[in-house]
Amino acid sequence: MIFRQLFDSVSGTYTYLIASRAGGEALIIDPVLEKVDRYLKLVEELDLKLVKAVDTHLHADHVTGLGALRDRTHCITVMGEQTAADVVSMRVAEGDRVSIEGLSLDVLYTPGHTDDSYSFLMNGRVFTGDTLLIRGTGRTDFQNGDPRQQYDSIFNKLLRLPDETLVYPAHDYKGDTVSTIGEEKHFNPRLLVGSVDEYVELMNNLNLPNPKMMDVVVPANIRVGLHQDEIARRGWALSAKEAMALHGSYGIAMVDLREKGEREKHGSIPGALHAPYGDLNENIGEGGILHELAAATGKRIVFYCAFGERSAMAVEAAQAAGLAGACHIDGGMAAWKKADGPVVR
Repeated sequence: MIFRQLFDSVSGTYTYLIASRAGGEALIIDPVLEKVDRYLKLVEELDLKLVKAVDTHLHADHVTGLGALRDRTHCITVMGEQTAADVVSMRVAEGDRVSIEGLSLDVLYTPGHTDDSYSFLMNGRVFTGDTLLIRGTGRTDFQNGDPRQQYDSIFNKLLRLPDETLVYPAHDYKGDTVSTIGEEKHFNPRLLVGSVDEYVELMNNLNLPNPKMMDVVVPANIRVGLHQDEIARRGWALSAKEAMALHGSYGIAMVDLREKGEREKHGSIPGALHAPYGDLNENIGEGGILHELAAATGKRIVFYCAFGERSAMAVEAAQAAGLAGACHIDGGMAAWKKADGPVVR
């Protein structure tokens, strides 16, 4: 396995690049905008293909690199379903998995620092975001933070992991790089409390100043979504209502770009083909299933995904590959359901 821990000294942020092998797929956790060039250089040097970029929560101390990485690599952006971010490609919840070739991360909902805080568990490692830090815990006094929720997240989820589990947080300000669950149980001063009420009292009296750039950073991180207006301006988008009117027509082939787990959890449009986004380039290229479908039958390809981000990128790629009729459903499955479109599971 390839594992790299990268550091941004300005914000004290740790970013993690993970892949199962050289030449394979990779994902990145908690990227910082100013370091995107560095990440992409490392991805190139290690001969990796970045396919997913994950934020553990909506950060208040740095601008996320999710949008820039998506724009430059066409990767899938991932956050928890509670996030206030306008659009991410994939929203996950407790019990889901974030998978790439050869690796899978279990999703743990660990609110308290913020209401959209998640941790990700993989092969004896847990990426805790700002929920559990090394010899500390994330503050709970903004972005719907809640010390009582954080106590529950830490004591009833994270600290129940095996003691040898490696703890990789999103931040450190003292130079520590990694800990273990067992170490934090014994040596983290904020966890040496006798009750949830004692923890709440401790966290409510930290009296910390707000992050210096919070008023700029948080709005920037909320507006991270791919702007689908440009796709619509080019005539490559259908509203959910327009797609519903075409649904079932002989000349239309609806193509679901989501992963199997998303389809099973949220349902699909009846009759849609399943061609996951990760296989897009192969499918739209000459000899690919979607390329041949359009060429042999003249069908118009209508892509959709969860929220329209993957499908918007798919349309651009399909048009460039010569599928002139390709379009997508603006807003994706979320918009389809809001318009009361039919769904099968």
